[in-house]
Amino acid sequence: MESKKSFLEMIVEAIKADASRTGTSKQVIVKYLVDQFNVDPEKSKHYIKSALKRGLETEQLKMAKESGKGANSYKLNQIKKPTTAKPKAAKEAKESGESKSPKKPVKAAT
Repeated sequence: MESKKSFLEMIVEAIKADASRTGTSKQVIVKYLVDQFNVDPEKSKHYIKSALKRGLETEQLKMAKESGKGANSYKLNQIKKPTTAKPKAAKEAKESGESKSPKKPVKAAT
């Protein structure tokens, strides 16, 4: 038996299924939830709204546009994970360069 999904998980799945370049509107999300998960649109209106708001706060979702046409549309937020190898190599190079320059004046002074 499959456990129930949260509204946010269902909304993320709906946005992935739509795969719109300009974002997925709230109406399309509701229609997908009704078709796929047998959700009553009137009863779940508040839950969908709060799940969208929570998705924006946790940065899982982002607004397609802040204002104007498409302002009530949402996209998945692409979180870029920084690679740990490159920043460490850059820091080590800077540190080794800094440590060499103080040694030269010390040698020149003696």
